[in-house]
Amino acid sequence: MNKQIFRSKVAWLFGWVWLVFAAWNVWDLTRHGSMPSALIAGAALGVITALVFLLALRPAIVAEAGGVHIRNPLRDVYIPWSEVGEVLVTHSIIIESGHTTIRCWTPQATARERAKATRRAERGRKPVMEANVSKGEQAAAELLAGRTHADWVALQLTEMSVSRAADSSGETRVAWSPYSLAAVAAAVVLVVVTIVATI
Repeated sequence: MNKQIFRSKVAWLFGWVWLVFAAWNVWDLTRHGSMPSALIAGAALGVITALVFLLALRPAIVAEAGGVHIRNPLRDVYIPWSEVGEVLVTHSIIIESGHTTIRCWTPQATARERAKATRRAERGRKPVMEANVSKGEQAAAELLAGRTHADWVALQLTEMSVSRAADSSGETRVAWSPYSLAAVAAAVVLVVVTIVATI
C-alpha cells in the first residue's frame, strides 16, 4: 500500500520557495559578502530556514499500511489503525487514542476556510438548474458542501481506521523528532557562532 500524505499544500510550496531563495542568498553571501555582515545575514537565513522547515515543510499526516504517522513541528506520533479512536476537527485535527490525544499541526481549518465551506453548503442546498451536472457530480458536491480540507482528511482517517484495522501494526508512540532537534541545534549554533565572531 502506498503512503498517503495529508498536509497544507500552500505551506509546503512556500517552504520550497523559501529554500530556493535561501540557497541563492547563501551562494551570493559566500561570493560577494564581507564579514561580519555576511555572517549575520547567514545566521538570520539559517534561523528562518530552520523555522520554515519546522512549521511549513515538516508537518504532515502520513497514512501508512499499519497506522497513521503524525509529524508535528517537534514531535513524531505513530498510532496503529486499531488504536485510532475518534477523529475530531476544531481549528485542527484531533486524533484520540486511548488516553492519548494528538493535535495535528496540519491541515488546519481556518475561520476563513470554514466560512467559505459554509457558504458553499448554503449554495448546495439550492436546487441545481444546470443540465450539464450529472447525478454523481451533484452527489459529490453535496458530500463536500460545508466541509473544509481538514474535515475531509478527518473523514478519510476515520474510514481508514475502520477498513485497515486488521492490518494494524505496532503500538502508539510519541517521540521527539531527531530532524527537528537537529534543525533547532543548527540554528542555535549559527546564532552563537555569529555572536562570538562579532563581539
